[in-house]
Amino acid sequence: MVDPRWTATMVEERLEEASDTLRRLPEHRIQGFFSTWPPIVREFWEAFGREAPRIRRGPPSPGAITRMDEAMAWLGWLEPEDAKLLWARADRMPWKVACHRFGKSRAALWRHWVGSLQLIAIFLNGHSGRKLSRMALVEMWQAANGTASGHGPSEQASEVETMETL
Repeated sequence: MVDPRWTATMVEERLEEASDTLRRLPEHRIQGFFSTWPPIVREFWEAFGREAPRIRRGPPSPGAITRMDEAMAWLGWLEPEDAKLLWARADRMPWKVACHRFGKSRAALWRHWVGSLQLIAIFLNGHSGRKLSRMALVEMWQAANGTASGHGPSEQASEVETMETL
């Protein structure tokens, strides 16, 4: 079976799935002191609202864990700052919080985010993307998604053709 051609959107979805899978894994507990006394039985009126309820989805499937491990390995191909940004966005961090945490404007963070997603897609498709600038990666993403950039349509088409010949 031939693997589908990876796109930045597919990479984004896989990273979001990896973040969700990591959240669903059981918590790591450190063994320490414990009590052999039975727990205190409280009446409803004593216990109501005492602790927030902890509702968790079921554990992830083995396939989801394998895909999570694979997706987390992709982050090693990036600069550490870009990898942290990709993981923060996969973990649903709002742009405003990310701007404060990384100390950059939303537009700059978006360029880093899109460029990193596009770079991972290029690597997964078997090409070497190290020669491409961040702006070239962003423009390829814009051409693939049909969003407007500062270039004319003929320049966008030539960039896409260049990407296909890599």
